[in-house]
Amino acid sequence: MNRRLLTAALSLLALPLAAQTPSAAAPQTPAQTPAVQPRPARSAPPPAGFTQSIVLWPGGAPGAKGTAEGDIPKLFTYPAAGSGPHAAVIVMPGGGFTSLKMEQEGAYEARWLAAHGVAAFVLEYRLAPAYLHPAQSQDASRAIKYVRAHAAELSIKPNAIGVWGFSAGGILVGWLATMHTQGDSAASDPIDRVSDRPDFAISSYGRLDMSVPLTNGTLPKESILGPQPTQAAIDAIDPIKHVSADTSPSFLYSTSGDMSVDSRNAADFYAALKKLGIPAELHIFELGPHGTHMGEDVAPEQKELTVIPVLLANWLQLHGWMAPQPQ
Repeated sequence: MNRRLLTAALSLLALPLAAQTPSAAAPQTPAQTPAVQPRPARSAPPPAGFTQSIVLWPGGAPGAKGTAEGDIPKLFTYPAAGSGPHAAVIVMPGGGFTSLKMEQEGAYEARWLAAHGVAAFVLEYRLAPAYLHPAQSQDASRAIKYVRAHAAELSIKPNAIGVWGFSAGGILVGWLATMHTQGDSAASDPIDRVSDRPDFAISSYGRLDMSVPLTNGTLPKESILGPQPTQAAIDAIDPIKHVSADTSPSFLYSTSGDMSVDSRNAADFYAALKKLGIPAELHIFELGPHGTHMGEDVAPEQKELTVIPVLLANWLQLHGWMAPQPQ
């Protein structure tokens, strides 16, 4: 019923009452329900200790919904100690795609890398619910392309650029390691002329196998794809389903005590890499909850995790991405 007919019907119903009470008020128009406002894009405070902030798309990121800080993906730079050119690592913080742990899973690791002669960058990528897939993968891809395209001025080796992600950032690493693209030599933007394939990948407690169920809702598919994603959409972002002979060499870390992202994610992904002969190293520790960072701020009973920096440094040195450290 339209509003004119509804008003007329209400007026007729009110006539008997109006005859008895001449001062009765006229029928009221139903109140309008306020429109639901979209939640704004969110961002995190910048990481500590960076030397430069780089906007990845000065003209605006693809699909940007505004010009607030959360709409503008950036790289924060941590130059390596010593003369270059250096290997480089782009650190991708976790936070369930709805926040960013810029210090514990970003700046801390970037400072560690820089002190060990590896140039580091911390990526601030766009977040849900304002941004869903593929915004985050676009930001991560652009970060690698930017560093590779500007390798000379950044004193970086263009064939020694890796990625390191934690939790949600570990998913980004899985995407980049398995679903990268070659550059488009005809692109008008020079950054798009180079590849976004990481030369190596480090995933710390990342979800790399979407078939492994979660126990507490951490990193639900809905935070990536929105409500009720189809199986085809899930398969399209499931890193393990895209492992190929061109997948990046990988260092994988997890704990059996992780009740959020089951350590089978790392184990299954490692098995898929090994099957195809991709260089890979896997470490699954018995103790430790989700979010143990580099193992240097854990409870005393989890002290076995403090060896993680040594293991990672050894792996990077094995492949020539980090220079041997003085004894």
